[in-house]
Amino acid sequence: MRVGCPKEIKNHEYRVGLTPGAVREYVAHGHDVIIETGAGSGIGADDDAYRAAGARIVASASDIFQKSDMVVKVKEPQPDEWTQLRDGQILYTYLHLAPDPEQTRGLLESGVTAIAYETVTDDRGGLPLLAPMSEVAGRLSIQAGATALQKANGGRGVLLGGVPGVLPAKVAIIGGGVVGLHAARMAAGLGADVAILDRSIPRLRQLDDLFGGRVHTRYSTIDALEEEVFAADLVIGAVLIPGAAAPKLVTREMLSGMKKGAVIVDVAIDQGGCFETSHATTHSDPTFEVDGVVHYCVANMPGAVPVTSAHALNNATLHYGLQLANKGLKAIAEDRHLRAGLNVHRGRVTNGPVADALGYESVAPEAVLNVA
Repeated sequence: MRVGCPKEIKNHEYRVGLTPGAVREYVAHGHDVIIETGAGSGIGADDDAYRAAGARIVASASDIFQKSDMVVKVKEPQPDEWTQLRDGQILYTYLHLAPDPEQTRGLLESGVTAIAYETVTDDRGGLPLLAPMSEVAGRLSIQAGATALQKANGGRGVLLGGVPGVLPAKVAIIGGGVVGLHAARMAAGLGADVAILDRSIPRLRQLDDLFGGRVHTRYSTIDALEEEVFAADLVIGAVLIPGAAAPKLVTREMLSGMKKGAVIVDVAIDQGGCFETSHATTHSDPTFEVDGVVHYCVANMPGAVPVTSAHALNNATLHYGLQLANKGLKAIAEDRHLRAGLNVHRGRVTNGPVADALGYESVAPEAVLNVA
């Protein structure tokens, strides 16, 4: 199979879908890999590094889309990209379709087979291709929040860990999954007063055992959520419903009860955000203020640390990517975890939560693959 990787064009997105190490693996399996010139510059991998790994370098993204059987990316295709996709082609990348009707429509019209990293599953019920970026985003959320809390950046002027004689900042983390866990680790490590809210009692028990009392856990009711959000200097939105739009847990009305200059970091913004007042921002203009509360809603947070995140992502995506390259659609038919990643196939939505969010009829992947 001919596997292509274009340079990412989203604002301040420096990651790359295929590292030179990943390219070498595809080539070793007999595949032809083409890379857009400069695609790896954000992680310090020049064209010569890709040539040494066995790839061919092409001059433009249009060469990638025209010549590839499978396109491997990091972020969802932008309008200039989805119009170049075609029937029979495989797209393997993050999609986050539920809050993005325009992209969904573009993919449906293209006829492409689109596998979303964020809905591929594993035997433990996890999301293995989302997990590494959730780890990065969770840790980054505390760095971003701490910076936004500085007075010069519009925040309250509070140091997360405080100093002897001065109380530390209060951090409320909504959601105890991968993002919430890693945000809590960072915040607790800096000495903040941390609370995690979640609706899974078993998960709260796990977190309580893991942190040994250094982090408070609370069952997430409306009362508990309001108490923690109103008391917090920094609120991290870390809620995920796989494939679906994030629930709006913090309303516009609730902002009036928050501290002036408090900061919210909405890591769920890729799925539409879990704060009612959130809208996606970029690394070049990451924050905005609503009712005196600073919002940080960058939709590609891990893009800020591309060397770490690109290698972590490739480590996770390589296994399934090689299956797709080796077997094509047969790989999706044979592997239920890869099937869970199929969101769009030849003009049909094949993911239930996406279809529900956008008003499409959902068709089971098994019904549309037609693989002998």
